[in-house]
Amino acid sequence: MNTAHALLHQRIVELEVEHRDLDAVIETLVSDGRHEELQLRRLKKRKLQLKDNITLLKMQLIPDIPA
Repeated sequence: MNTAHALLHQRIVELEVEHRDLDAVIETLVSDGRHEELQLRRLKKRKLQLKDNITLLKMQLIPDIPA
């Protein structure tokens, strides 16, 4: 694994940890019933952005196959 791939992999891991943490926060807020809708929407939007970023980075790890 070269340095660029190692850096991409490390960034993916960091984003996945943040994604899981946000999921736990959202779940806690919803189950407790102590949340504002705006706050919850922002957290969910951030979680979706993280998922999109993770997907994009994972796609960069896949080598291009000539047609």
